[in-house]
Amino acid sequence: MQKDDLVERRQTYIQRQIELDPKAVNVELADRRPQGTGPANRHGMPRLPVGQHEVRNWPVLDLGVQPAVPLETWKLEVGGLVDNPFTLNWEQFLALPQAEDVSDFHCVTTWSRYDNHWRGVRFRTVAELAIPREDAKFVLCTGYDFMPGTHIPYTVNVPLARAVDTDVLLVHTWEGEPLPRQHGGPCRMITPKLYAWKGAKWIRKIDFLAKDKKGFWEVRGYSNSAEPWFNDRYAT
Repeated sequence: MQKDDLVERRQTYIQRQIELDPKAVNVELADRRPQGTGPANRHGMPRLPVGQHEVRNWPVLDLGVQPAVPLETWKLEVGGLVDNPFTLNWEQFLALPQAEDVSDFHCVTTWSRYDNHWRGVRFRTVAELAIPREDAKFVLCTGYDFMPGTHIPYTVNVPLARAVDTDVLLVHTWEGEPLPRQHGGPCRMITPKLYAWKGAKWIRKIDFLAKDKKGFWEVRGYSNSAEPWFNDRYAT
C-alpha cells in the first residue's frame, strides 16, 4: 500500500472517531444516573464510584504469575482489521508521541487509588498508526501472562470507542519511575473510566475486531462493560 494512500486512510479513520457520539457507546446504561460519593471528577462523575473505598497503597492482583519481560525482547504486535499492521520494539514504542496524565484507578475488588501520575502512549495514537477499518468496532488486548499451568493468556476486550478515550494509555511510567513489574511493567494499559481489569498488564498484542470477543475474566463471569459508576462488576 502506498504511503499517500495510508495517510488518506488514516485521515478518514480520524474523522470517523471525531464524529462518533461518545454517549451512544453504552446504550444499556444511558438512562441510569452515575452512583458514587464525593465531588465531581473531571468527567463529571462522583469521584468515588459506588461500592468503592479509597486506598493510599497500590494493591497487587494478578493470575498468580508476574512475567519478567526484558526491554530488549519486549514487543507490541498490532493487527486485526487494520490497514497498517505493525510490531514495535521498546525503542520504537518510546519514539511514539508521549503523553502524561493524572487519573484515578478503580479495581473491581472495591478499592480505588486517586491521582496516579502516568506517562506513556495514548491508545488512540496506536490506533491512528494502525488505521482500523470501518468494520473494526472492538479491541482485544493480550498480555504476556498466562493462567498458571495452562497456555491460556490473559486477554481483555474493550469497545474501540472506549479504547480511544484520551485518558486510555499504554503506560511505562508511574509516579516518575518505571512501571513496577508487579503492576504490569514494562508496559500496561490503563482505562480510568472502566474497572482496571480492562487494562491488560504486560501487554504484548492488540487486535482490532469486527465482533466483540470476551476476554479472560469476561468469560468467567465478570461484566462485559465494567462501568464503575453503575456497580457493573459481574455479568447478570
